[in-house]
Amino acid sequence: MRPVGNRLKHGVLGGDPTGAPRCGARTRAGTPCQGPAVHGRCRCRLHGGLSTGPRTAEGRERCRAARWKHGGRSVEAIGTARHVAALLREAKVLLAPKERAVG
Repeated sequence: MRPVGNRLKHGVLGGDPTGAPRCGARTRAGTPCQGPAVHGRCRCRLHGGLSTGPRTAEGRERCRAARWKHGGRSVEAIGTARHVAALLREAKVLLAPKERAVG
């Protein structure tokens, strides 16, 4: 392929993707990955590395808020359900008919 005049992100001439830097992460077969590295990094988009997670208290709170769906399993909801169950048990005992002694 004849290179075109424009340059790509890695300084490679357009039309020649083989000149881009390679990832090099080890695959399960033990061979290096041949995917093109993401611009500014040494690994491809698939082998970018695991996230280290949120570091600050504010970041952890943002993470918790992002995962919130409906609150059905929150501490507050579970506590309310337990309280209602206790009230129902108590009401069942109070409203149960008393057995009369026949004799």
